[in-house]
Amino acid sequence: MSSRGAIYFIYKAHERIKPFVHRTPIITNSTFNNLIGKEAFFKCENLQKTGSFKARGALNTILKLKESNPNLKGVVAYSSGNHGLATAWASRLAEVKCSVVISKTTSEFKATAIQGYGAEVVTCEYDPISRIEACEKIAAKEGYEIIHTSDHDDVIHGQGTIAVELLQEVPDLDAILVSASGGGMISGIAIAAKSINKNIKIFMVEPKGKMAEKSLRSGKRWWPNPPQFIDTIADGLMSQQLGILTFPIICRLVEKEVFTVENEDMIKGMVFSFRYMKMVIEAAAGATVAAAMSEKLKQMDPSIKKIGVILCGGNVDMLKLPWYS
Repeated sequence: MSSRGAIYFIYKAHERIKPFVHRTPIITNSTFNNLIGKEAFFKCENLQKTGSFKARGALNTILKLKESNPNLKGVVAYSSGNHGLATAWASRLAEVKCSVVISKTTSEFKATAIQGYGAEVVTCEYDPISRIEACEKIAAKEGYEIIHTSDHDDVIHGQGTIAVELLQEVPDLDAILVSASGGGMISGIAIAAKSINKNIKIFMVEPKGKMAEKSLRSGKRWWPNPPQFIDTIADGLMSQQLGILTFPIICRLVEKEVFTVENEDMIKGMVFSFRYMKMVIEAAAGATVAAAMSEKLKQMDPSIKKIGVILCGGNVDMLKLPWYS
C-alpha cells in the first residue's frame, strides 16, 4: 500500500478509536532542552489506556474486525506484555473473547494485568517461534482472529494516529525519535508524519543487538534465522527482526542512521524522566529519551532543532526497577 493510501486509513483509524483512547499530552522540560541544546516535545503514550501506545493498534484492528464480522468469535495475540494488555482491553471493550500467549519469563505484573481485563493467559517457551506456534494453535482450535503485534496494516494505521496528534499540536517538528521492535509504531508514525510534512526526519531507536542499520542501509534482511530475542532490559524491544510488512516501509521512510542504546542508556533515560519530568516510563521509552540525550544527536545536522520524542509506554514494575537489580 502506498503512503498516500495509508494516510487515509490512518485518519480513518483515528476517527474509529478516538472515542475510546486518550489523546495523550505532549510535554516539554526546560532542564532537558538545556541539556540537549534542542527543543524536545514528549508524546506521553505512557499515559495511554493500558499504559502504552499498543492500545491504538489493537483497538483499531479489533473494531475493524467487528465492523466486517459482527459475530467475531474471539481474538488471540502473542506478546511480551504491552500488546497483550492492549488486546485484552480492546477485546473487552468490543465484547469479544480473548486469549493472550506470553512467554514464561513475562513479568507477573503484566500477566496479572492481562488477566484483569478478562483474557485467558497461555504461557509458552521464551522464543519467538514458540509464541507464534501457540498463537496459531489457539486460533485454529477456537476460530479466533490473530491480532498481530506490529506486522498488520490495521495495527500500523492505529499506531500512526500518534503522529497525527503530535503534528496537529507541534506542526513544525524537524524530527521524531521512535523506538522499534517489530516496527509497527515507527512504520505508522513515518507514514503519517511524512505525509503531513515530507521534510520531517524519522529516526529509529533500537537496543544493542538489533543491528537494524545494516539492513536499512542495504534494503536487505541481514538478521539471522530463526528469529530470536535480544538480551535487553526493555521487554517491549526484545524482537531482533523487523516485520515482513514493516521492514520495506521503514526502509522507504525512515532515516538510515539508527540510534543504538545500551541498557545503561535506557536506565539513564528512565531516571531523568522519573526525577525531572515526574513521568513513569518503561525501558523502551527510556531508550528514546537516551537517544535524545546522546552525543550522536548533538553532532547531527544543526537544522534539527525541534524533536518529537515518543514515550511509548509506562508499564514498569515499581518493585523491580532496573537500577535496583
